[in-house]
Amino acid sequence: MGRGVAAWLLAPAHGLVLAAIAIPALYVVWLSFTRSSFGEAPVYIGLSNYLDVLGDPYFRRALWNTIILVLVVVHVELVAGLGMALLFASGLRARALLLAAVLAPYAVSQVAAVVMWRFLFDPDIGPLTMALQAIGLPGLDWSVSPGAGLAIVALLSIWLNLPFTFIILYAARLSVPGELYEAARVDGTTKLQSFWHITFPLLRPAMLVAMLFRYIFAFRLFAEVWLMTQGGPARSTEVVSVYLYLEAFRYNAFGAAAATGWVMVVVCLLLASVYLWRLRRGMVADAIA
Repeated sequence: MGRGVAAWLLAPAHGLVLAAIAIPALYVVWLSFTRSSFGEAPVYIGLSNYLDVLGDPYFRRALWNTIILVLVVVHVELVAGLGMALLFASGLRARALLLAAVLAPYAVSQVAAVVMWRFLFDPDIGPLTMALQAIGLPGLDWSVSPGAGLAIVALLSIWLNLPFTFIILYAARLSVPGELYEAARVDGTTKLQSFWHITFPLLRPAMLVAMLFRYIFAFRLFAEVWLMTQGGPARSTEVVSVYLYLEAFRYNAFGAAAATGWVMVVVCLLLASVYLWRLRRGMVADAIA
């Protein structure tokens, strides 16, 4: 097959990518350099939108909240998912039933999950709030306390997305040859030594992939915050996605919203660059070996 024929056969796919990704992205780039709103023609204003967004204290607070949530959510999910994967791979009883229970949150819609969590943690009649108070612990008054609001959003996001991290790590753990552990037992190694010298190195690529995807997804966190707190009280639990939504659809500042979107892309890439570098270095090392 000649290159010309191959190019023609690939043209529909290239056209689809161009129409669905490249052209909208370039339009948002252009929009970020303009002042634009409903019923107004876009006016070029250079970098003013970026300077206004970066200088806005609400944006800086939203960015800080987003980074905190991403770091907490992703790393808690990684530790919990790794522990669950090792537990399931160890020969847990009723594994099929428990596996269905662990994966169930991933099948729940975000709206239904938020409604359920709002009831469970209701400051007045929530069952979990009453249980915490019964054992002498304060309830999470997420409707008035910014710290409690961010905590409840983090817990909700972990509950919803933990199955994603777990299933990647569980599949990677099942792919580890059992002969390696048998040889380690013959050599007299302990379970901790087997984990550190066999399981952890072989699961590291899967852990990096899971963390990379979760960094990208968690940085776009929107539904959990908007449906639970709407960024309140006083915009103290806002994240960058909610800030972008308000700029675009409440204040009709499309240029500022477009600039916010590209700032999100850059910050997300910076956070993920470490994991991309580690993945690339691991792939190069494997290729040389």
